[in-house]
Amino acid sequence: MSTTSTRSSAERARRTGVLLANLGTPSSASVADVRRYLAEFLGDPMVVRAPRWIWWLVGSPLLAHSRAQARALAERLGPSIPVALGMRYGEPRLESALHELRRGGCTRVLLLPMFPQESSTTTGTLVEKALELARALELELDTLPAFHSHPEYIAALARSVREAAPAGPALHHVFSFHGLPAAYVASGDPYLGHCQATAKLLAAELGLASDDWTLAFQSRFGPQRWLEPYLEPKLVELAARHPRLVLVTPGFLADCLETLEELGLRARECFREAGGEELRLVPCLNERPDFIAALERIVRERLEAGVGSGGRT
Repeated sequence: MSTTSTRSSAERARRTGVLLANLGTPSSASVADVRRYLAEFLGDPMVVRAPRWIWWLVGSPLLAHSRAQARALAERLGPSIPVALGMRYGEPRLESALHELRRGGCTRVLLLPMFPQESSTTTGTLVEKALELARALELELDTLPAFHSHPEYIAALARSVREAAPAGPALHHVFSFHGLPAAYVASGDPYLGHCQATAKLLAAELGLASDDWTLAFQSRFGPQRWLEPYLEPKLVELAARHPRLVLVTPGFLADCLETLEELGLRARECFREAGGEELRLVPCLNERPDFIAALERIVRERLEAGVGSGGRT
């Protein structure tokens, strides 16, 4: 056997693929697809206590953006590092994505949760399910750590903000993250700390003073206490002092109905009714070339460091 043939066989034997993963959305807005999706979602004890945002995924553009992100990342990584898209709930399923990578010759998989700020309700449930499936397929699995503070991610966010709010009259910035029951954080969930770190780094990258930006949390549901300050009351408060705002959602990597309807329509209406003049909603990073380049950099850094097993290394 030639040296070239031996090298090619060795490369195939340790081929690593990337599983780009999100929570998912129903396959369609049909009653059957929505019921099937909700049955699976609400049966997961890791998220059932905080279900409100599920409704924003129904009929969401999330799936289209996720597919575009996976295609764009695959193009940047090249054929030697396959990329598959999988959803924790709904289609395409995590299981089918892992089968796709296995058929492509991968023996190792890097799980890429599309949640920069880690929480048990998002990254946690993705890791648990992916690890279970990977073991059944005899695949080695590693999980990309939270990249809430990665310079490339922060830089892409900052560029998107500058494009939405170019130089001109000073605008107050609101960095809004999805809410979470405070009890999760009290139990050790890292989400709040990750959100605070992202907000501070983004403000610094944008050159904002401490009184030029505000951190808030949206989508509170039910009677229990969630992370504060809550977005809509904060918008009412800010309207009296800052008639023009920029609203940024750093934790959402793809637009969905939550960003388009709850923020783009309801939050804007709330702000204007309180006397505000203008609220500019910055689009999510979606498949922006600079964000996909940032993802490539983050993935390659992890791969170069070596992929471990057991879900996390």
